[in-house]
Amino acid sequence: MSIEQKDLQELLIKLMRTRQYAKLRAVADKINPADIAALMDSMEDEDSLKLFRLLPKDKAADIFPLLQDEDQQYIIMSLSTKEASIVIDNLMADDAADLLEEMPANVVTKLLANTSPETRKDVNQLLRYPEDSAGSVMTVEYVGLRASMTVTQAIERIRRIGLDSETVDVCYVIDEKRKLLGTVALRYLLIKPENALIGDIMNENVISINTKTDQEQAARMFQKYDFTAMPVVDDENRLVGIITIDDIVDIMQEEATEDIEKMAAIIPTEKPYMKTGIFETYRKRIPWLLFLMISATFTGSIITHFEDALSQYVVLTAYIPMLMDTGGNAGSQASVSVIRGLSLHEIRFNQLVLVIWKEIRVAVFCGVTLAGANFLKLLFFDRIPVAVAAVVCMTLVCIVIFAKTIGCVLPMIADKIGFDPAVMASPLITTIVDAVSLLLYFSFATHMLNIAV
Repeated sequence: MSIEQKDLQELLIKLMRTRQYAKLRAVADKINPADIAALMDSMEDEDSLKLFRLLPKDKAADIFPLLQDEDQQYIIMSLSTKEASIVIDNLMADDAADLLEEMPANVVTKLLANTSPETRKDVNQLLRYPEDSAGSVMTVEYVGLRASMTVTQAIERIRRIGLDSETVDVCYVIDEKRKLLGTVALRYLLIKPENALIGDIMNENVISINTKTDQEQAARMFQKYDFTAMPVVDDENRLVGIITIDDIVDIMQEEATEDIEKMAAIIPTEKPYMKTGIFETYRKRIPWLLFLMISATFTGSIITHFEDALSQYVVLTAYIPMLMDTGGNAGSQASVSVIRGLSLHEIRFNQLVLVIWKEIRVAVFCGVTLAGANFLKLLFFDRIPVAVAAVVCMTLVCIVIFAKTIGCVLPMIADKIGFDPAVMASPLITTIVDAVSLLLYFSFATHMLNIAV
């Protein structure tokens, strides 16, 4: 944000507190809607609602879709039914559907009853599609043209409905049954002869998305083809809406956040951190913490089992944390790389053997390098016997190989059987690697140091 914008925001707050409402509306016109939305997100709910009521209607309509979901719901629930219906009427259909989808059914019914028939029809259509599908995130506001139109007629239609459409950069050519025939970019309409037919200048090689396509797959298609908008069709290739790049940015942010939370052993939530209550945060975190804690008790059982060995070579205890941490880190590196490859479809399950073979070779190089550096450190700095140093270093090589192998295998198996591979990330892999590292460590120690167990 520029210094000027920041000053305007501070002025906006001052004007609201001093009740200079006419001047506030004039200042608000100079501020970008995204900056006002960011300001409202940082305000207390009551102040945010008050500012929203004071804004000019057209400005408020631009700002509302940019607010956090919780703030949107608070504002809608705080407004009168008539006021709330006016706000919904001014939203794009996909934004209105996203808002109403999270609200109680009786509230939705009351709000839709007071909106325009067009809004009600569009929203009801979007609410029918499965959650996280292309149909649920598309908008039905687009420019549709007929192949028999001339360029002049097409431009006239864009002038007539363009302001109510999500985008006019690309127009969609459909027939009488709304089947998608092609697309035509606005720039072509501007340079082609006025009497040229749309059917002659349209692009017939159209890439579209089915309404049932998962939103994550839709995002990958946008990335692959570098589109700013893409048509959404039903099973009969009838055009029902479009997805635009702003929807894709939201989807990618949502999916990335979900993966990060799963990789950190947190049940995903759609709420921002500061908007999530203490007990809700607790409920999202405690299940995995309990599971991992109980799993970690096996590590304690292993140490107890080899208690006699540790009493004969107490020095072995000092290197347990290093071995467990190194193994966990090695496994995390492999799992994160593979999870990323799976999410981008760079890796498929039929490449499992190739992935394992690659990770094993990487693990050998990493393990030998770490063991070599550690061996020198153990001999010259820690000054422990060569036999003990050999036990530590051999364990280190083996645990790095095991950790990287399990780190790539578990996410791929999870993806194959239909689970989110992010679930098999760092915490779970670290717990497994910790137990195996201790078993390997004490096995090497008992055999190489002739320790009686």
